[in-house]
Amino acid sequence: MATSTSKVVDIHTHMYPPAYVELLESRKSIPFIRRFDGAKDPRYIILPSEAESLDKITAAGSSASANLPGRPVTSHYSSLAQKLHFMDTHGIDISVISLANPWLDFVASEEAGETAKSVNQEFSNMCASSPGRLFFFATLPLTAPPETLLAAIGHIRGLRYCRGVILGTSGLGKGLDDGALVPVFRALAANRLTIFLHPHYGLPSEVWGPRASAEYGHVLPLALGFPMETTIAVARMYLAGVFDAVPGLRMLLAHSGGTLPFLAGRIESCIVHDGHLVCSGKAGPARRTVWDVLREQIYLDAVIYSGVGLRAAIDAGGGEDRLMFGTDHPFFPPLNSDEQGEWESMTWNATAVSKALGDGSEGARKVMGGNAVGVLRLWEDS
Repeated sequence: MATSTSKVVDIHTHMYPPAYVELLESRKSIPFIRRFDGAKDPRYIILPSEAESLDKITAAGSSASANLPGRPVTSHYSSLAQKLHFMDTHGIDISVISLANPWLDFVASEEAGETAKSVNQEFSNMCASSPGRLFFFATLPLTAPPETLLAAIGHIRGLRYCRGVILGTSGLGKGLDDGALVPVFRALAANRLTIFLHPHYGLPSEVWGPRASAEYGHVLPLALGFPMETTIAVARMYLAGVFDAVPGLRMLLAHSGGTLPFLAGRIESCIVHDGHLVCSGKAGPARRTVWDVLREQIYLDAVIYSGVGLRAAIDAGGGEDRLMFGTDHPFFPPLNSDEQGEWESMTWNATAVSKALGDGSEGARKVMGGNAVGVLRLWEDS
């Protein structure tokens, strides 16, 4: 297997193809993109709190750019040249690009199949224009009828640079422990397509308290809500027996698995002390533990921004072989410096790898790229 452990690979990096941007601009409810007079860039409204802020601004008749909610949709979102510039600036050899949340969760059932095919083809074309530098995680038409969804998996398997799919936590609308998803998981496993699991819906807005939207920005839903969403989704999959039902399933969890590395032991304790699970036989001695699943079927990205957190992720996952570097570009741009220069989303995560494993160590080289090259078969271009 002709892999290289010296390449830097970014497996958590997003793009919005132009057709997807046009789709968002045509919408009136979240998710949508809105243009404002006097604002340099349109704004992407993706969270309920952002839509509420926009309603208040609209009612007040204000559109001052400093008060606009959402994220500025800069060229970093959809420009291939900009993505390659970001990679060159930060010494990234390969990027595995993916559509960002909320993917196609909002697309009507009758349109989802063709929309997914169009988006995935755009990604495939981008990768073909920069061979060896770009691969991608495809997007599934989860709102489509089952036969369309399964046909989409066969289609993306034939796309030369596709190495998996990006998936949210809602699944078909009932979560990832929904039994109706098992055929989808089996089809993905049979086609050697890794699932990159990424949060979007977070926790209910009221969890954050009445002061959150006005005073705390996006800190609580992004820093805490997203990681807990991932943790809950995977815990539900485990309790439902999904990993045992589909032993070939492989998942890569965003943001270092949320809080799973820290809470796996607590989840285990709750399972073995739960009378209902013990009586039903789900907590018997032959059961595969959460630790087993983490170390056999799950990989974690290294988007954690600290050596302390990364070390916990490495220990929980059974070693440095199960971590892969990422930047979360184009989100979290520098606010006080040139966006064409260095981003902390890159430097903080790279520094965390060095702190946790040692600068230039074999373990660091694995996390920074070697693991991704091997697991996602990035030495293959067909």
